Amino acid sequence: MPWLAMATPAVIIDLRKALSERFPQRPAPAASVLTTGLSFLDQTSGGGLPRSAITELITPRASAGSASLIHALLRSAQRDRHFVALIDGSDSFDPGSSDNSALRHLLWIRCRKAFDAVKAADLLLRDGNFPLVIVDLVLNTADELRKIPQTSWYRLQRLVEAVPTACLVINRQSLVSSAQLKIILENSWTLETLERQNAISRLRFRIQRLHLKSEISGQRSAVSY
Repeated sequence: MPWLAMATPAVIIDLRKALSERFPQRPAPAASVLTTGLSFLDQTSGGGLPRSAITELITPRASAGSASLIHALLRSAQRDRHFVALIDGSDSFDPGSSDNSALRHLLWIRCRKAFDAVKAADLLLRDGNFPLVIVDLVLNTADELRKIPQTSWYRLQRLVEAVPTACLVINRQSLVSSAQLKIILENSWTLETLERQNAISRLRFRIQRLHLKSEISGQRSAVSY
């Protein structure tokens, strides 16, 4: 049985206290986006990942570069001196691909199932201690992902609206109807591509949809909880 399913209210309170002490929340910045430091992404997306919103990154092909992007975002967090929470939906993250200095800026939550990852995101987004929360569901099965109700995504959107956090959900197909920004990776990388210097700069993607927050709020109000 997943740990989150067994956690008592007292345990959750203690965990939130520990998170707030280990990853203290900074005052909300004036900027409405979290700059990633990846110029090819920031310039196309309007300056970076929108704060107080969900961005969905869709990787329909194998080896599309999502893992490389996660490591690049972690290096950016190290440079900008902020923390990243990675909710790993299939326990597939390879910490060996990042330097130890970058890993000090990472909270890695290892899950076995997609629904457990959504529960973990629900917990982290309530407190807003992380400028960036990544939910990686790329290797979770389509059957698992279909079982996540849309109300769960709208609930996460409602939570993130109250904090200065950018929430990035990565999966193989479009799932998050409440996402303000949708990005589709169009790569199919080979081992040779990955071994090239600065391979991340060759990442190809397109913006599928950019929502206004007012549009998301209107959609969410039509959903019953």
